[in-house]
Amino acid sequence: MFYLSLLLATGFAFQSTPTQTVGTTEPPARPAISPQERGDIFMARKMYREAIDVYKQAPVSAVMLNKIGIAYHQMADLDSARKYYERAVKTDPQYAEAVNNLGTIYYARKSYRRAISEYKKALRLTPESASAWANLGSAYFARKNFETASEAYQHALSLDPEVFERHSTTGSTVQERSIGDRAKFHYYLARTYAKAGRNADAIIYIRKALEEGFKEREKFTQEPEFAGLRDDPEFKQLMATEPKVL
Repeated sequence: MFYLSLLLATGFAFQSTPTQTVGTTEPPARPAISPQERGDIFMARKMYREAIDVYKQAPVSAVMLNKIGIAYHQMADLDSARKYYERAVKTDPQYAEAVNNLGTIYYARKSYRRAISEYKKALRLTPESASAWANLGSAYFARKNFETASEAYQHALSLDPEVFERHSTTGSTVQERSIGDRAKFHYYLARTYAKAGRNADAIIYIRKALEEGFKEREKFTQEPEFAGLRDDPEFKQLMATEPKVL
């Protein structure tokens, strides 16, 4: 007992030999998260200023410059957004997402002719971009070229069935929310969905159009695109009632 007390008092201690479990290994270390990944997390949380600060820590590339532009765009800082979209295009002239997003800046500033030009450039680079087709349709709609807009919307929907329900924060932006005549816009979306056979979505947008004051109700019962809805009970009920204009 005296010997053990002496050992402890002088700083020594007995150590047991660690046991090893046969066949086990240490788990691999988790790789460090990149600035781009951290920035994407901030974007998902709508913490745009923080996202910008983190994105700027990443190596300069067209992708990162475009993402910074989108973050500024979400903050409604159109001048800064345009500057970064332009830098992205200059860094990589083939980067269609930045070209498309530059078009959204012109659209937001009601320079629809220039927006159409940028969207067409983006589509020459990536003809299968649903967001660019949707944006092109919105720009034509703003210029009251409704049939051409409808064709572009139809093509966008054929490429991505959810294109009008999604707003990207990391690639191409869809700029249809600021269209002035919401009732007519929703009528054309209803027609687009009806033509694609998506009756439930078509009815949603018919209701929206009527609630926003769309006056030409007869179009829903007469136009051939809506023929597939006419036996639908929900459609019949919608046509038989007068939705309250919001």
